[in-house]
Amino acid sequence: MNRRKKINQLLKANAKKASAKLAPRSSKPRYISKADRAKLEAEAGAETSGE
Repeated sequence: MNRRKKINQLLKANAKKASAKLAPRSSKPRYISKADRAKLEAEAGAETSGE
């Protein structure tokens, strides 16, 4: 019984990890660092002033 329980526990844990990987990610936006935001803002400003 104990061996069977341990094997089942391992299989369930692996299945849970696999299903978590396949599950869609949350709708929360991906983190962008402050430096990257400043860089993107500068590029956007250069494009609008360059036209």
